[in-house]
Amino acid sequence: MANRVVITGLGIVSPNGINLDSFTHAIKNGISGIKQDTELKRLQFSCQISGKPEITDDYASVYLTELELRNFNSTGILYGVIAALDAWKDAGLEIEKNESPDWDSGTIFGTGTSGIDKFRESIYKIDDFQTRKLGSTAVAQTMNSGVSAYIAGKLGLGNQVTTNSSACTTGTESILMAFERIKSGQAKRIIAGSTSDSGPYIWGGFDAMRVCTFKHNDSPEKGSRPMSVTASGFVPGSGAGALVLEDLDSALNRGVRIYGEVIGGNLNCGGQRGEGSMTAPNSIAVQKCIVSALENAKIDAKDIDVINGHLTATSKDSLEIKNWTEALNRKGGDFPFINSLKSMVGHCLTAAGSIESVATILQLHHGFIFPNTNCEDLNPEIKELILEEKIPNKIIEKEINIIAKASFGFGDVNGCVLFKKYK
Repeated sequence: MANRVVITGLGIVSPNGINLDSFTHAIKNGISGIKQDTELKRLQFSCQISGKPEITDDYASVYLTELELRNFNSTGILYGVIAALDAWKDAGLEIEKNESPDWDSGTIFGTGTSGIDKFRESIYKIDDFQTRKLGSTAVAQTMNSGVSAYIAGKLGLGNQVTTNSSACTTGTESILMAFERIKSGQAKRIIAGSTSDSGPYIWGGFDAMRVCTFKHNDSPEKGSRPMSVTASGFVPGSGAGALVLEDLDSALNRGVRIYGEVIGGNLNCGGQRGEGSMTAPNSIAVQKCIVSALENAKIDAKDIDVINGHLTATSKDSLEIKNWTEALNRKGGDFPFINSLKSMVGHCLTAAGSIESVATILQLHHGFIFPNTNCEDLNPEIKELILEEKIPNKIIEKEINIIAKASFGFGDVNGCVLFKKYK
C-alpha cells in the first residue's frame, strides 16, 4: 500500500516576504514586492523593475558561516538555503551536527542556473590569468546541484540529494518527484523546492525577447498584471520556496502540525509539436497534464475549489484559462476560483513553482483566497470563459478542501500538483 504524503514544513524567500509571517501578511493584503531596479536602469534594460528579496549580510550570517560567506555571491544558493532551513525548523526538526547522516531525509531542490554572478567573476579572473584566485568554493557555487549540496551539508541529509531543472515548472516538478519517492517508501521526508538567482545576467535574455513589461518603470507595483487587458509582459523576479514533504506515519509519530496532503499530480511535455514550441504551450499537452493529474489523485474536476495558476501577465493568460475550462469541463460560474501570485512578486522563473506552492498551501491551511492585484480591467477573452467573480481582487475567507497548482515552462513542459486539506 502506498504511503500518504503530507506537508509539515514551509520556508519562503520572496520579493514580498522572507519569512512565513511576513509573506502570509503580504499575500493576504495584496502587498507587492516589485520595485524599481537601479542596476537594470543603469544597464539600459527595457524593463527597469524587478521582484528581488532583500537579504542583509546580518540575515545571511544566521544561515551561512563567516567562512562560507567569504567570496560567496550566489544569490540563488543563499535563497535556497534560507528557505530550506526555515522549512526544516518549521516542521519541528532539529539542525543537528551528528556524525551519521540522516538516511531517511533528503532534498530535491531545483534551479535553472546556479551562481551566475560567480560565473561572471570567474570568467574575468580566468581571462586575466588569475585562475588560482578563484577560491575553493567557485565550483560549489556554480554547479547546478550546488543548492541541494549546501542544504544537504547543513542538515546532514543521507537520502536522495539532487537538483532538478525544468524551466518555470521546476518547483512544481520537485514537489511531485519528492511525492513519488516518499509514496514508494524510499524516503520518510524530502525538502522539495526551487530557487532562482537575481540580477541582470539571469533576466537579460528575457528582456531581449521583449517578454518583460516596459510600461511601468515609474509605477513598479502596477507592473505585473496577470489576466488584465493591459498586461504587457512579465516582471522578472527571484527567490526560493521550500516544503517539507513527509510520510504521514512519520508526521503522526512526531506529533507535528500538518499543513495539508499531496494527493497526486502529473508532469508532461508537449514535445514542441502542434502549436507548442520552445516558448509557447501545446494546449493539448496542457489539458492532458491537468486531466492526468486528476486521475492520478483519484478526484473529479468538480472537486477542485481553487486554482493557483501559472498566469504570467503575457498574451498567453487567456489561453491558460481556456485550457483549464476545457480540461475541467467547467466554465462560467461553475469554474473554480483562480489567482496568480505573480501579480505581487513577478515571475520568479525557476523559483516560481515552489514560491507559489507555498502560497497555495498557506491558502489551504488558513482558509483564504489571496487577491489578484492589478486585475481590475479583466481581459475580455477571459470574461467570455469564466465569471469575473471567480478572479477575486479582494481577499476571500473561505474553507478550501482541494487546491490545484500548475506551472508551464519553456521547452513546452507542464506540471500540475493537487493539495488537499488533511483530515
